[in-house]
Amino acid sequence: MATVASTPTTEALPKRPNAVWQFIRSEPLGIFGFLIILLYVVCALGAPWIAHYHPEAIDFAAMLSAPGEAHWFGTDQYGRDVFSRIVYGSRTALAVGILSAFIGCTLGAVLGAASGYFGGRIDTAIQRVVDIMLSFPIIVLAMVVVSVLGKQSVLGIDTNLIAAIALPIIPKMARVARSSTLSIVAMPFIDAARAAGFSHKRIILRHILPNIVAPYLIMVTAFVAQAILLEASLSFLGLGVTEPTPAWGLMLSGASADFYQTAPWMILFPGIAITLAVFAFNLFGDSLRDWLDPKLKS
Repeated sequence: MATVASTPTTEALPKRPNAVWQFIRSEPLGIFGFLIILLYVVCALGAPWIAHYHPEAIDFAAMLSAPGEAHWFGTDQYGRDVFSRIVYGSRTALAVGILSAFIGCTLGAVLGAASGYFGGRIDTAIQRVVDIMLSFPIIVLAMVVVSVLGKQSVLGIDTNLIAAIALPIIPKMARVARSSTLSIVAMPFIDAARAAGFSHKRIILRHILPNIVAPYLIMVTAFVAQAILLEASLSFLGLGVTEPTPAWGLMLSGASADFYQTAPWMILFPGIAITLAVFAFNLFGDSLRDWLDPKLKS
């Protein structure tokens, strides 16, 4: 009598837990930060529909109007709606912050991986350059770069400002990538790949870089917050975004000296926008670090 082999049913197989759901359950503060970030993204993408006025529209009849039904966050010294400028300013903050962090962390990861993998003179040369760059405070280095390069806009984005903010990020990311690479290079599978005759390019692309993705993502989220704060600082000092482009730091600069007593809302609301953005990215980055770091998870 022939027997039919039984096949396992789906009910007998254990269900793999959803990583996103696990992150939501274990890191509620990270989800809170992510929701704030998502709110800023919605404001940046939907600014023409969310803002009640054009951010550069001047209304001298409404100069220094207090927050009310017509102008939720009041108006500035030119009668421009503060709420609309904050909404449109999220575009500047996110564009500069995300691009600067991505470019700086990517270049730093490549340099750090090359430094840790090759070692020797290459490692020494890269690390000495990193040491020189780290000797300058991040705000000073960015000020020097943006002062030397000047201003150059492409598609409405100041590319030189992005370069000035990304440059101080490179050495910090390079140090993190180098330390991660050194621990990976000591693993047996790297020796096995070398013994199999794999090229340096293949080992770096297939074995080194995929294993430093976790610290890379963590550093990107952390440096987005620093980049937003640095962009606001440079704009406040007159070295970043210029009028009439809406930017949070520029709004603080225009209100700090003459209107902090008569129109405090000109300082209050842009300051809250900067604080919430930096807080959200830091909160999400810390939660992402706790989730991706196996030592902290254990």
